[in-house]
Amino acid sequence: MELFETMLQHTSVRSFTQQKLTDELREQLILSAQSASSSNFLQAFSIIEITEAKKRKKIEQIANFPVDNGEKGALYIFVADLNKHAQVLAMNNDSMEHLRTMESLVVSIVDATLAAQSMAIYAESVSLGICYVGGIRNNLFQMKDILELPELTYPVFGMFVGYPVKKNEVKPRLPLNTILGTNTYQSLTAEMINAYDEKTADYYQARSTNVQSTNWSEKVRQHFEYPRRQNTVEFLKKQGFVF
Repeated sequence: MELFETMLQHTSVRSFTQQKLTDELREQLILSAQSASSSNFLQAFSIIEITEAKKRKKIEQIANFPVDNGEKGALYIFVADLNKHAQVLAMNNDSMEHLRTMESLVVSIVDATLAAQSMAIYAESVSLGICYVGGIRNNLFQMKDILELPELTYPVFGMFVGYPVKKNEVKPRLPLNTILGTNTYQSLTAEMINAYDEKTADYYQARSTNVQSTNWSEKVRQHFEYPRRQNTVEFLKKQGFVF
């Protein structure tokens, strides 16, 4: 399958076989992540592979991952990381004032995200399945302890990578005319929203697992019904960032 078609067939995988990734393949996954673009070549991210069973179990419990994977698939944690850069500045007796800013944090989160997506694309191109795990942020302080994270780091998300038992149906994305503007921002209209709600309602009703009576608008409303992960700012301040 050509790369473009592979990308269009992306779907999250939550069930993996017992087949382990070879050392060569695991190295290729990391190298593919490293190949991603990086703002000013800062490479402001780290990747932590979780192989210890007890740590994996704790992380899956924090993330409320729907499948007890045990040893199935590789688990990588992507960390926005400015600690390495703090070491460079410290070696040269430079000020860290501008390392601790919101903009620097955003740069590191973007770097980590680009690296993860580069890994995901490569993984799917060689018939592996992936699932992002944002739920690791459900308890940032526990994650800090589990991963032994130093100052100026932030665990952005995890990613399971492995051989899929099966793949879910591909979710219909927003139409191009709702996300692509020409020279100016493209706002949604009621007609656009209603048409997409119909399409996503059909998807949720027809898919082979976890059938639901819902649509995109309902998912959006449910997500923003209540505040989530309210200790994020507290965590980031304790990690040395200044807002």
